Amino acid sequence: MKAKTLKKDKVNVITLGCSKNLVDSENLITQLKGNDYDVQHDSNDDANIVIVNTCGFIDLAKEESINTILDYAERKKEGDIDKLYVTGCLSQRYKDDLEEEIPEVDAYFGTLELPSLLAKLNADYKHELIGERDITTPQHFAYLKISEGCNRTCSFCAIPLMRGKHISQPIETLVKQANHFAKQGVKELILIAQELTYYGLDIYKKRALPELLNALADVEGIEWIRLHYAYPSKFPVEVFDVMRERKEVCNYLDIPLQHASNAVLQRMRRQITREETEALIREARKKVPNIAIRTTFLVGYPGETEEEFEELCQFVQDMQLDRVGVFQYSHEENTIAFEVEDDVPQEVKAERANRIMEIQQEISFAKNQDKIGKTYKVLFDRKEGEHFIGRTEFDSPEVDNEVLVSAHLNYARIGDFATVKITDADDYDLFGEIV
Repeated sequence: MKAKTLKKDKVNVITLGCSKNLVDSENLITQLKGNDYDVQHDSNDDANIVIVNTCGFIDLAKEESINTILDYAERKKEGDIDKLYVTGCLSQRYKDDLEEEIPEVDAYFGTLELPSLLAKLNADYKHELIGERDITTPQHFAYLKISEGCNRTCSFCAIPLMRGKHISQPIETLVKQANHFAKQGVKELILIAQELTYYGLDIYKKRALPELLNALADVEGIEWIRLHYAYPSKFPVEVFDVMRERKEVCNYLDIPLQHASNAVLQRMRRQITREETEALIREARKKVPNIAIRTTFLVGYPGETEEEFEELCQFVQDMQLDRVGVFQYSHEENTIAFEVEDDVPQEVKAERANRIMEIQQEISFAKNQDKIGKTYKVLFDRKEGEHFIGRTEFDSPEVDNEVLVSAHLNYARIGDFATVKITDADDYDLFGEIV
């Protein structure tokens, strides 16, 4: 028998950017494994083929993506790797420029070119693997992308340029995925999309997020369902009824508001006013009294005056939201806002972002102090140093508060739930003991 002399190809998939990119990488990994490839994710091992899944959202993300490509291009020149491929948002948006500037890359692919990327690797796109995704997150939670693309025309946003128009996944397809995950031990589904609340309009001719939530809540083994990236305009308030009635749907909503000055919201083309936003928040809290609301704001948008920024500060103070993140405006080519001058100095953007976070830090501290002495259902994600670290239903992985429990005094199984009594709290973390 002839001995094999050729070393088998090993692929390393590098993911940059958001959880939506992570899902794309997981689909790629699943397809490659289905074609008998040895595949790793974000590994430092001896892979001879590297695929970089890029982000092109804002300047910092683009810079990270380009630096990563350049790093692997240099490693290819040095002979450390044989092949380098680039996919994702940056590649979708700047393919021609990248091909010219970094020719060491063997091929560039857009966000919807998975079959072409597989073909380049002599791999088949296996339709039977759809819905059976290998996850790279801890085994007890998974991201479920319910749609692709976005039909909104927010003036600052380049996502439609990279992801195309909104396309919803059918409910039965998503339920199939959820069942697959549940059988693998997943207990928490984190629903993601470019715009969650638009779900269903293209295929069902109505906003069908409430129906999807009910269908997913029926999946045996799924105990938490979490909502991310819900656009506030024309929000389907029936979602709050499902949230209140179904214990599987976390009392948690990630709803990017971006600003609170009507003048800025209008320039951003957000299709909502401050008054409508406040009414939506009041409705959410009326129907789900203990709901945790997470949002992101964008500061330094062209023309943002100090008075308009102060309106945003007052809104943050008045609304007492549970979780807040802040982005500094990035001037993006081919967006509507790119046609006007980026006239807010960088140091002013940074200072405004810091001011918002200082306000939110006090709010977060006060809210956490109120939790001392109360008990919560906690899902444990990992052990780190001397603590088991988990989350309540009011917290999403990586971006929100965590619950720390002493590993000397308690024992928690990673991926399991436990009841925890909160004994102390600081600005962004809770400390407790298992009861």
